[in-house]
Amino acid sequence: MTRRTRLSVLASGSGSNLQALLEACAPPEFPGKVVLVVSDVPTARALDRARAAGVAAEVLEPRAFPDRGAFDAALAGLLQARGVEAVCLAGFMRLLGPRFLSAFPHRVLNVHPALLPAFPGLHAARQALAAGVKLTGCTVHLVDEGVDTGPIVAQAAVPVLEGDDEARLQARIQAEEHRIYPEAVRALCEGRLRVDGRSVAVAPPAG
Repeated sequence: MTRRTRLSVLASGSGSNLQALLEACAPPEFPGKVVLVVSDVPTARALDRARAAGVAAEVLEPRAFPDRGAFDAALAGLLQARGVEAVCLAGFMRLLGPRFLSAFPHRVLNVHPALLPAFPGLHAARQALAAGVKLTGCTVHLVDEGVDTGPIVAQAAVPVLEGDDEARLQARIQAEEHRIYPEAVRALCEGRLRVDGRSVAVAPPAG
């Protein structure tokens, strides 16, 4: 059997992208396996999704630590103790600093509901509507210390339709997130990402 990369998903909310990853990783032939879900919010629905899938779920509350660096170190230590090799953010509402990122160099992915670098941060669909753009979408990127500033791995475009409100636009964006995020995770697990500064090349699958 092909060795599977041990993944952790970090989530702060409902976990719809977590659910997409859990479903993508369920077949044994997928090259990654979610072994741990961690949330900074004890009531996050993502924890219930993990447990329903038979995946270990842990809560790590920032208020239990004196500063961000201590939280990052504890989080990295928790993941390393479970043998985690790569990390996926799924609505994780905290910035990760160098003490965490150095533990998983070029192995932390995030998905964002906009075509970065446009509309970083919160409420990206709302930002897109306010800006009057005709096209938005979603981006999977490697995580750095900034807010949605890491090197881009994959993107998908979503048209902004006449009469759209934030909820309708966000739903169409999420559908694309659920498609491209597992694909990017597969590429990471298969070692097909080549990072050169700000550029990420994704090699085609073997065979």
